[in-house]
Formats: sequence, structure tokens, C-alpha cells
Amino acid sequence: MVIKVYIASSSGSTAIKKQQQDVLGFLEANKIEFEEKDIAANEENRKWMRENVPEDSRPASGNPLPPRLFNDSRYLGDYEAFFEARENNAVYAFLGLTAPPGSKVGEPPSEPQS
Repeated sequence: MVIKVYIASSSGSTAIKKQQQDVLGFLEANKIEFEEKDIAANEENRKWMRENVPEDSRPASGNPLPPRLFNDSRYLGDYEAFFEARENNAVYAFLGLTAPPGSKVGEPPSEPQS
């Protein structure tokens, strides 16, 4: 299983650049293997990403924007979905990976016992 992160190396949007750096930096810091797929420099990457983002995850108008994450060809989500998984300490589950032993970003937090 390979995590693929679709990015745009020449995006004019500072928000998109920050989101891409956030995702890539997190993956690198946690030693999670991934492939960076640049949709700005490679037409095949752009076409594949646009064709493989599910209908219900597309914007109302226009094309899906990076960053978009896939596990092989399975769509995982956009930056918002990644950010939410990270906030909930569930990144490995979000990515479809097994968390390394002792990782605090492995499983969703258990519900407090009342």
C-alpha cells in the first residue's frame, strides 16, 4: 500500500501551499512512506486525480483541488479530512495503515467511561 499525495507545485494559492506543506511535513515527520504526485507538472497525475476523486467529494463547481490523499487507488480525502483525523489522533486509521507500536496517532481515542 502506497500513500499518494496529489499536490500542485505551482499553485497560486497560499492556502493550498500551506495545506500541502502541512500534509507532507506531517508524513515526513512520522516517517510515513508516501509518493508525491504533482498535478501541475504532470498531466497524467492531474487527469488521474480528477477522475478518481468520488463525486460526493468534488466541489460544487470546478475541479477538485490539492492536496488529495489516496492509498494506492482508494480515495482517502482532502486536507480537511486529513486535518480532522490528525486532530482526533486517528491518522493511521484514516490512511488505512497500521500504527507503529507506541504511536499516539494510531487509534481514535476511546470514549471516557461514565
